[in-house]
Amino acid sequence: MKKHLKRLPAPRSWTIPRKTDFWIVRPSPGPHGMSESIPLGSILRDMLKVCDSAREARRILNNRGVQVDGRVVTSPKFPVGLMDVLSLQETKAHYRMLVDTRGRMALVGIEEGDAKWKLCRVEDKTTVRGGKTQVNLHDGRNIVLGKDAYKTGTTLKIHLPGQKVVEHYELAKGAPVLVTGGQHVGQVAHVQEVQRTRNPRANIVTFKEGFSTNIEKVFVVGSEGPAIRTPEVPAL
Repeated sequence: MKKHLKRLPAPRSWTIPRKTDFWIVRPSPGPHGMSESIPLGSILRDMLKVCDSAREARRILNNRGVQVDGRVVTSPKFPVGLMDVLSLQETKAHYRMLVDTRGRMALVGIEEGDAKWKLCRVEDKTTVRGGKTQVNLHDGRNIVLGKDAYKTGTTLKIHLPGQKVVEHYELAKGAPVLVTGGQHVGQVAHVQEVQRTRNPRANIVTFKEGFSTNIEKVFVVGSEGPAIRTPEVPAL
């Protein structure tokens, strides 16, 4: 596996300057794929601009002042992806990683109380020893439950840094969702119908706003209204 990455061919979802330098930090394998996340060192330097160089970013991380999802992270290559919560202990600032309407990863400032929870989508389920159900979430987390209580596609609101389920939002008619890919990426839409094909073709979700998309690009963000605030895209 390659250990280096040039800036120009870096994923277009990264909010970084392309022609200022030649190289960029390559994220290490982790809870998110490379095109769906940004390495923590680049976030501190290029997005938040709390430092001017990769060396300063490593120094900040080595001081154990940066948390991701309530846990201290010291690696500048750690991938921060969709719905992850980033906290800076020195400035008491908190951010949630989302996607904007241009398909780029974007940080949204949140309050301290909102930094104690995050939203996770159920990707798969497995029956484990004792007849319990293990739900596999979009950020690599696994939660073992006493009974099969959540369907695939449901969003769980979990407490940080633990994994206690506080609330859940089902993919049902009228539910507000964040579109994470495609032509309408970054938009919040409302479900009108979920068409489950029962064959190799992808399931389709139709929205009241007049468009439809693959179910894999749909992330439920609330019950009656969005529980999160979406990023604002500055005008060109």
